[in-house]
Amino acid sequence: MIISMQPDATKEQLDAVFARIEELGYKSHPIFGEERTVIGVVGRLHRPEKELFEGLDGVDTVVYISKPFKLVSKELKREASVFDIGGVKVGGTELMLAAGPCSVESEAQIVEIAREVKAGGAKFLRGGAYKPRTSPFSFQGLGREGLEFMATARAETGLKIVTEVLSIKDIDLVAEYADVIQIGARNCQNFALLEAVGKARKPVLYKRGMSTTVNEWLQAADYILDGGNEEVILCERGIRTFETATRNTLDTNAVALVKEMSHLPIIVDPSHATGHDHLVIPAARAGIAAGADGLIIEVHTHPEKAWSDGHQCLRPARFRDCVAQVRRIAEAMGRTIG
Repeated sequence: MIISMQPDATKEQLDAVFARIEELGYKSHPIFGEERTVIGVVGRLHRPEKELFEGLDGVDTVVYISKPFKLVSKELKREASVFDIGGVKVGGTELMLAAGPCSVESEAQIVEIAREVKAGGAKFLRGGAYKPRTSPFSFQGLGREGLEFMATARAETGLKIVTEVLSIKDIDLVAEYADVIQIGARNCQNFALLEAVGKARKPVLYKRGMSTTVNEWLQAADYILDGGNEEVILCERGIRTFETATRNTLDTNAVALVKEMSHLPIIVDPSHATGHDHLVIPAARAGIAAGADGLIIEVHTHPEKAWSDGHQCLRPARFRDCVAQVRRIAEAMGRTIG
C-alpha cells in the first residue's frame, strides 16, 4: 500500500499516520520527497486496509501496490534511487565501475591490482575474501586475512571495497572492512541472510541467482529493504540456460526491464556472465547500451596464475580498453564513466 500525504501535511499529521501503521501491526517505509511524503505500508500477515488510513488528517490518497515486489517497485518510488557511498554516487549519471580479482590471494597481489584498476577508471575494488565454490576442495578464500589485505589496498588507492559475505555469522566482520557488501548469485534467495544484511546498514550489491526470474529476484530484494537498508544495487550476472558455449547467458532484457520496474540501480557483471575474457568487453558494451548503471569486472595482472576464474579475468591493458569503449557508449547515452 502507498499513502501519499498532502503537500502541506504537518509533522504531527505524519506522526499520526506512523502511529496508526504501528498500532495496526504494519511496517512503514517513508520516502521524503521535495513536494510531498510518500509512505509504503507493508504487512506480512494480511494486506493493510485502505479505509483505515484514508480518513486521517493530511492524507491525500491511498492505493495498493499491484506488483508482487513492494519496496523496490517504481509504484512506491518513481524517481531512480541514487546512493552516495563515501563520496561516490551510484545510480546517477556517472556509471559505477568496480574491478579486481575473483579472489584475494596476497597483500601484494591485491594492492598491485588495485593500483591498476584505479588507473583504468575504477572507483570500487572487487575481490573475494570468502569464496562460494562448487567443490569443497576448491580454494575457499583467505577470510579475515583477505579482508585486511583489501583494507591495505584501499588505504593505498582510496578505492571503495566490494566483497562478498556468505554467512550471517560473518556479516559484522565483513561490514567492518567493506564499503559495499556483496550477496552472490548462490545466496540470491537465502532469505535469512538477506534479512540480516538488511539490518547491517551497509550498501549491498545484490546479484541475481543463476536460475532466478526477475520477479523472484525483485521480491527477494524486498527482504533487504524491509530490514531498513534501502541502499541496494542490483547486479545482472547472467542466468543458466541450455547454452553451454558460455558460462552463463547475459540477460540484457532483464537490465532494461528492471529499469522500468524498479527504482534501484542495476549494474552488469560481464565476467561471470560470459566466463571468457575475450567476451567480457562486448558483454560490457551491451550491458551499458541496455541501460545498466555500471559494471563489475574481474581483472588480474597474471590471470594464468590466478587461484580462481583466471580465464574470465581481463589484464589491466584490456581493462583500460574496455573502459574506453564503454565510455563512448555512455557518452552517447548522456552518461559518464571514470
